[in-house]
This record gives sequence, structure tokens and C-alpha cells, in this order.
Amino acid sequence: MSKNLDKVKAYLLDLEVTITDEDEAEELIVIEDEDRGIQNMVIDCEDPILIIEQPIIPLPKDGRDVLYKRLLQMNRELVHGAFVIDEDEKNVFYRDTLQLENLDKNELEASVLSLSLALAENANELIEFAKK
Repeated sequence: MSKNLDKVKAYLLDLEVTITDEDEAEELIVIEDEDRGIQNMVIDCEDPILIIEQPIIPLPKDGRDVLYKRLLQMNRELVHGAFVIDEDEKNVFYRDTLQLENLDKNELEASVLSLSLALAENANELIEFAKK
């Protein structure tokens, strides 16, 4: 196991999230924390950065222009990370990147909690977009 993966895993265990999957060869971990709205969050050590990504909703067939505008407005309120759309335009994700070299537990926690806060503030609206 790499030192980066070891460090990230130790931080995640300190944050008391559940590690649901781990791939040492790919240096990635999948976590969950239902109370914080974290589900299938992928934490990927891609030296020199740590990529944090979680699927949020499938992209609706109708009303995409309204959703795109609203996601940009939501991004303005995020403390860390952003809502993004995958290359296939099928899903909305939360994504953040952090530097691995000087990563600390507080920085990782802030990124994870940023998503929790964004979901708490926007969950109903995101659910309505997902229904379309």
C-alpha cells in the first residue's frame, strides 16, 4: 500500500466513515456515511492529487438548461468542490481535488463536509431535477 493511500485511509478512519471498498493497486477507496449524505464516494490517490467524487443524480432528459444554470449557482455556494457533469452527459457528480503532498485531515474533512452541507441545502431541488 502506498504512503498516500495509507495516509488518506487513516484520515478517513479518524473521520469515522465506512470504507465499503478498497483497491490498493488503483489506490482508491469507496466510502459511505449515511448521516452525512455520503454514498459511494470515491477517494482516488492520483499523485500528485487526491480526487474525491460522488454520483449525485442522473441527468434528466428535459430541462437540462435550467439544471445547468442551477448547478452553477449552487457551485457558487460550495465551500469546496463543485457539482460537475460526466463526459457522457448522463450523471451529475460532486467532485473535488486536493494536493496529496501536504494533505491534512482537516482539509479532507472539509471537502467531505462541503458535500454534506450542499446536499442538506439543495437535496429537495436536486431530487426534483432527478424526477424529470
